[in-house]
Amino acid sequence: MRIGVPKEIKNHEYRVGLTPASVAELTAAGHRVIVQTGAGLGIDFEDRDYAHVGADIVGDAAAVFAGADMIVKVKEPQPSEIALLEPRHTLFTYLHLAADKPQAEGLMASGATCIAYETVTSRSGALPLLKPMSEVAGRMSIQVGAHYLEKEQGGRGVLLGGVPGVAPARVAILGGGVAGLNAAQMAVGQRADVTIYDINNDRLAELDMHFGSQIKTAYASRAAIAAAVARAHLVIGAVLVPGAAAPKLVTREMLKTMKRGSVVVDIAIDQGGCFETSHPTTHSDPVFEVDGVTHYCVANMPGAVARTSAFALNNATLPFVLKLANLGAEKAWAADPYLASGLNVSGGHIRHKAVAEALNLPFVA
Repeated sequence: MRIGVPKEIKNHEYRVGLTPASVAELTAAGHRVIVQTGAGLGIDFEDRDYAHVGADIVGDAAAVFAGADMIVKVKEPQPSEIALLEPRHTLFTYLHLAADKPQAEGLMASGATCIAYETVTSRSGALPLLKPMSEVAGRMSIQVGAHYLEKEQGGRGVLLGGVPGVAPARVAILGGGVAGLNAAQMAVGQRADVTIYDINNDRLAELDMHFGSQIKTAYASRAAIAAAVARAHLVIGAVLVPGAAAPKLVTREMLKTMKRGSVVVDIAIDQGGCFETSHPTTHSDPVFEVDGVTHYCVANMPGAVARTSAFALNNATLPFVLKLANLGAEKAWAADPYLASGLNVSGGHIRHKAVAEALNLPFVA
């Protein structure tokens, strides 16, 4: 199969769909890999690093799409990339369609087969291709939250871990999944006062066993969330409904109860965000203020630590890329129902039920 790797063009996106090590695995298996010049520069890989492992280097994205059967990316295709897709293409990348109807309609019009990293599942029901970036985003959320709590950044002037004689900052984490767990690990490491909220009592029990007395856990009722928001210095939104839009857990009225200079970090922003006041931001303009509360809602948070993120993502995606390349898309998902769960669009139709419901578009099984 001919596999194409275009350079990412989303704002401040430095990751790359395939590292040279991944390309080496694909070329060794007999596949041709076409890489756009400069695609790896954001993580310090030169064109010669790709050429050394057998990749063909081409001058622009149009040449990548024209020469490839499968396109492997990191972030959702931008309009100029959607225009290059054809029915013969298989696109394998993050899509997050539930919060992006124009992209969904563009992909439907292209006729391409589009498989989303974030809805591929594992035998246990986990999301193996979302997990590494959730780990990164969860850990980053505490770093950026601590930064924007600083007074010169417009924050309340609170040190996350406090000091002897001064209480630490209160951190509320909404969602106890992979992102929430990793956020808690970082917050605990900085000696913050941490509470995790979730609606799954079994998960709360697991978190309690994992952290012991280092954190508190609470059932995420509406009343509990309202109380948490009112007292927290930093709120992390880490909820996820696979394929669907994120539920709006924190209303504007709740936000008004937060102290001036508090911070919210919305990890769920790719799926529409879990704060009513959220809207996507970029690394070049990452925050905005509503009612005196700083909002950090960057839609590609892991892009800030591109090298770590690219390696972590490739570790997870490479086995699936190899399966798609070796078998072709239809045979691959017929052989692997967990990969099949990643199918979002093909033949001009939405093929993932949660995505179709979120966008109010017809679902075709």
